[in-house]
Amino acid sequence: MVAATKPAFSQDDNTFTKPSVWTLQQCIDWAKAQNIDIRQKRLSVKEQELVLDDARKSRLPDVGFSSSQNVGFRPFRESSAIVSGDQITTSSSKFSYNGSYGLNASMPLYDGGKIKNNTRLAEIDTQIAQLQLEKSELSIEESITQLYVQILYCIETIKQDNEQIKLSQAQVDRAHDVYNAGLMSHVQVVQLETQLASDQYQLVADETQLANYKLQLKQLLELDGDETLEIVVPLLDEDVLAPVPAKLDVYYAALMLRPEIKAQQLAMDRSDVNIELAKASMRPTINANAGISTSNMTSNGNFFEQLYRQWNNSIGVSLNIPLYDHGKTKNAVARARIQKESAQLDLTNNQKALWKTIENYWLEANSAQQRYIAAKEKVRYARESVELTSEQFRLGIKNIIELQNDLTNLSQANQQMLQAKYMEILNVAMLKYYQGETINI
Repeated sequence: MVAATKPAFSQDDNTFTKPSVWTLQQCIDWAKAQNIDIRQKRLSVKEQELVLDDARKSRLPDVGFSSSQNVGFRPFRESSAIVSGDQITTSSSKFSYNGSYGLNASMPLYDGGKIKNNTRLAEIDTQIAQLQLEKSELSIEESITQLYVQILYCIETIKQDNEQIKLSQAQVDRAHDVYNAGLMSHVQVVQLETQLASDQYQLVADETQLANYKLQLKQLLELDGDETLEIVVPLLDEDVLAPVPAKLDVYYAALMLRPEIKAQQLAMDRSDVNIELAKASMRPTINANAGISTSNMTSNGNFFEQLYRQWNNSIGVSLNIPLYDHGKTKNAVARARIQKESAQLDLTNNQKALWKTIENYWLEANSAQQRYIAAKEKVRYARESVELTSEQFRLGIKNIIELQNDLTNLSQANQQMLQAKYMEILNVAMLKYYQGETINI
């Protein structure tokens, strides 16, 4: 294990600093901030929060102002007289003007529960969007961990390859000395040189694999292809024999924690709300409305006096009772109930998939732990065998075939031990992760 290190960025001041050597936690922190898919999910959450805000505010009154201004032209109009008290006003204007002004408000008093249920739907959708964001974060954290462990495995494999090359090179050098002394044939020397070339080829293949895993990790981190990526290599031998968590404990914890399970449970709640919303369309609705209006005309005297005299206040209540909707409500309720059954099936499938994932991790962890113990002993015996066979080969007791077989057995044993080691580390880490613990490698 490695000690906790400072994150690659600060959430508080939103500043980012790329480390020169990356720890696993720094990779995870960086990916959560920079990965495009996660950033899109964050935008979806913000968008859904706005939808929720709209739903909540739909309870408030709608208030609006309206005004119309009209000009008329009568080219054939004759003079007209307007009597006002003891005064007579004569007008022959062919133009006329009138304006109206209104301030209106309406508010739902009862809508059968539509606003309440639409608000509840928006709340559920916001929670689901947040859970989808969490699922994406957990998914990328899991993917980064797998790649990080693969990179660690490749780094250690390359170290083993170099050790194997040194060993094969030593055998070739010794063979040349024996050949020069006239105690070995040229064919035997060529066979050892072939083994050395094979080991060198394996080193190149493993270095290529390492570069490929680093490329995949850089893509998850949204780093440029030409940027170098070096990771911290912790000491992990003591972690290989750590106890494997019980799979039932992991499963029950995951059922309570995993966002995909929570989202499916919310999907069932959403179906219940849709049922109520469908039923609401056949319930009466009551709306309150109020308004203030006034108007003026060019031929009716002073502008402000006209507005004063034409002032009108109104208030009222409207009732709407749906009687027949061609069976739309009935079908909407039936569809909502089907959606609920579908959500229940999706939840069951997700629970089964979760159990399969956890059981696979558990089986792989236990198997890898036992294989590591056996492979470690195999490496010890294979190394001793190579040392003995090399000495016997030098003395002429063993032939070149037996020495090559021992070298191959040692290489295979080292490879098996490394595979088992990192498979155990990865799978135990995943089990603890599904149990709710932070990944710490």
